[in-house]
Amino acid sequence: MTALTRSEPSAQTTDARGVIAFLDAIEGVSGIEPHSIMLLRHGHVIAEGWWAPYDPDGVQQVYSLSKSFTATAAGFAWAEGLLDLDAPVVSYFPELDSEITDPRSRSILVRHIASMSAGHTSEQWDRALATYWEEPVRGFLLDPPDGTPGVTFAYSQSTTYALGAIIQRQSGQSLVEYLRPRLFEPLGIGEAFWLRHPPAGRDLAFAGLHVTTDAIARLGQLYLQGGVWEGRQLLAPEWVAEATRKQVDNSNSDGSDSDSDWSQGYGFQFWMARHGYRGDGAFGQLCVVLPEHDVVLAMTSESVAMHLILEAAWTHLLPAFDREGSAEADAALKQRLTGLQLPFPDGEDVPDSEFTVAHTVVERLRKVSLTAQKLTLQEEDGTVTTLPLLPGSWPPPTGHLSARAVRTDADTVRVHLQFVQSPHKLVITGDLRSGTFKADWRVAPLGRVSQLSLFDLANPEPRTAP
Repeated sequence: MTALTRSEPSAQTTDARGVIAFLDAIEGVSGIEPHSIMLLRHGHVIAEGWWAPYDPDGVQQVYSLSKSFTATAAGFAWAEGLLDLDAPVVSYFPELDSEITDPRSRSILVRHIASMSAGHTSEQWDRALATYWEEPVRGFLLDPPDGTPGVTFAYSQSTTYALGAIIQRQSGQSLVEYLRPRLFEPLGIGEAFWLRHPPAGRDLAFAGLHVTTDAIARLGQLYLQGGVWEGRQLLAPEWVAEATRKQVDNSNSDGSDSDSDWSQGYGFQFWMARHGYRGDGAFGQLCVVLPEHDVVLAMTSESVAMHLILEAAWTHLLPAFDREGSAEADAALKQRLTGLQLPFPDGEDVPDSEFTVAHTVVERLRKVSLTAQKLTLQEEDGTVTTLPLLPGSWPPPTGHLSARAVRTDADTVRVHLQFVQSPHKLVITGDLRSGTFKADWRVAPLGRVSQLSLFDLANPEPRTAP
């Protein structure tokens, strides 16, 4: 894989002090836990960092940022004549033609599902699954829109799933297979995989893509460059322009005020924002593109306050562009981004201890054992997972899991179990008096995950979605 070009911020007319201020505004703030960042200016990486145990080579579930990759697949399919934006969605599923009789459903066009304007006024995915689990497109089309296709906006997974289903049906390939020679290989993107909806065997399209932060940055840079990569026009410039302009008004669609970055309009699987446009995924997976500044910001995180990340970017990063920097500021930023680690409570070394379950959100987890060097997790079927512990730091992941443990007071042991192919961590609290533990997600993953094993949670292949 060809590495992106690195540069000092000052060489790209950026004041590194603004980047430091941005990091200060998002690190250690309630509701935000950054996991990685890459900042590109004029096509050069001017800042990058990963909070251990995350690392540059690791892929991670990017949730709804997957939608922007699906939009890119749609752009290729459109250019190849596999996809007609003005064709009815039902025309791509002739086996459903006799069932889909409501004129409102029959009037939903491909451009409507690409822009979240199929006409439903609320999220429709659960209704689609309840109607027909085996073929969600059927459930989607059997639920007539209660608004106006092309006008009524509702952020709904069914629309993106239907778009992805058309691409996969027309190409005869999964989204990953279709994108591999068209996007991933030309951009130098390595490992990537997508969770699937099991009955249909399709990549989910709306979520479930696992890629590196570098891949997110490269996607943003491709769009920033109008679909050109290393002098070659990969993605049609007409598609880039359409995907990244307001296709539908979404002001006040979620009750947000008109100044919200979620109320500036929606393109083809991209959000318009107060500055530029972006793809984003739950819990702070971001690809922010700022054409007016020639900037791409790629981030992963476990955040429930994504708006604060964008506010910090507008407050601290924007003024830093086209402001004179210095070698001293560049060095300070490099130091700031060195040795990053996810936060963890202070405390003493853990004693040798063993705990049985009192409460757990991972239903199969039954026993937790600790020494100063080792964490052992036992599930109800006898499966044992053993992870190393390093006092004062996160060890490299073992099987996509990393753990830290500490004694926070005389009676309490705290364990953080980080699932590094996701944004999520399991917080295990052991009571030394009772010998029992409680296990809760710090931020619960989306989907039906409580009954999965630790192995399945940490290793999302085979590529089926819970």
